[in-house]
Amino acid sequence: MKTISVRVNAEAAGAIRAGQPVIPKDSVRDMSVFGAEGTLLRLEDPNGKYVATGYHGQQNKGAGWVLSRNERETIDREFFSRKIREAADRRNPFFENPDTTAFRVFNGEGDGIGGMTIDHYEGHWMVSWYSEGIYSMRQYVYESLKEMPGVLSVHEKKRFDLKGRYMEQDDFVSGKQPEFPLIVKENGMNFAVDLNDGAMTGIFLDQRDVRKAIRDEYAEGRSVLNTFSYTGAFSVAAAIGGASGTVSVDLAKRSLPKTIEQFAVNGIDYEAQDIVVMDVFDYFRYARRKELEFDLVVLDPPSFARSKKRTFSAAKDYANLLEDVLAITAKGGIVVASTNHAGFGMKKFRTFIDKAFQASGRKYRILKEYRLPEDFRTPRNSPESDYLKVAVIKADS
Repeated sequence: MKTISVRVNAEAAGAIRAGQPVIPKDSVRDMSVFGAEGTLLRLEDPNGKYVATGYHGQQNKGAGWVLSRNERETIDREFFSRKIREAADRRNPFFENPDTTAFRVFNGEGDGIGGMTIDHYEGHWMVSWYSEGIYSMRQYVYESLKEMPGVLSVHEKKRFDLKGRYMEQDDFVSGKQPEFPLIVKENGMNFAVDLNDGAMTGIFLDQRDVRKAIRDEYAEGRSVLNTFSYTGAFSVAAAIGGASGTVSVDLAKRSLPKTIEQFAVNGIDYEAQDIVVMDVFDYFRYARRKELEFDLVVLDPPSFARSKKRTFSAAKDYANLLEDVLAITAKGGIVVASTNHAGFGMKKFRTFIDKAFQASGRKYRILKEYRLPEDFRTPRNSPESDYLKVAVIKADS
């Protein structure tokens, strides 16, 4: 592969030397010096001294990713193969656990190659690509996966902007393609996934620990409202955990058949659960009119969403959204507040929680906090990589 030398500013050089995996867009005056996407970069400080080796790949976090801080290391098929083997070895406890067959094998920069992730679903592996730059190196990855034991099939999702057109494309790559839905296990629960059905598969793997906690610690005997419910995975966990009833609310029409499917693969009578296709904000108004109250509310909105009626941004609107939740949360109820917005940390998230409770005139206690599970490995010097923030809150009064 072509390698070019690029001098980055002193600030970027210092940050990269300290472990930052992202090559900042403002590290150079003229982005054209990075060359075409996929070009390998010998990053140098303003004095021409070696800093790191990376690649040019435009994405929302920066202009590319650092691959190595060893000047003698070659970026080739063996480099990718070694990184993937090392990542898989770190997940040995997952491979050996029959109760959990869906997990992350390779978590981008956390495992040494930013811009791509690899997930495992019952022996079927899915690679997600987040820039054209890293996608240009896909052959190294796919050749490496051929060497891995137990890989039944490989699929890919292209999730990057290509000439102004955002890609969320699914493709079967190799192996024996399974029939979908594929049933995977997570802490003994069943979930139906489809690796060829748009940007998402049917379950967010990063919420595994939270679903287990809902099932094991918080659901029993409680009425549960699951907002922005997607395919109802939190509702399934709550029902298995002994909830007195669940209500799953999502605007997407496909959430209805998908949620029915998730209940069904767990042997749960979906007709005994409520599945509502409605704008969550409209449901809050409906619930207040009907004087409904819930003992446990799950609030896991997208970072950004736009409907015909409104635009939602977690960074700006989360506190107000939580206020709406508190209006229908019973005294002594539990709120599982979650966000995957990478633009702020847990400290800031706690201020949103405090603001909502203050405005509602209610006291609260944070019972437990969750971050990304252990298979979602993140580097120390990349706080935006550790994006998930979950607080389990007791609404005392």
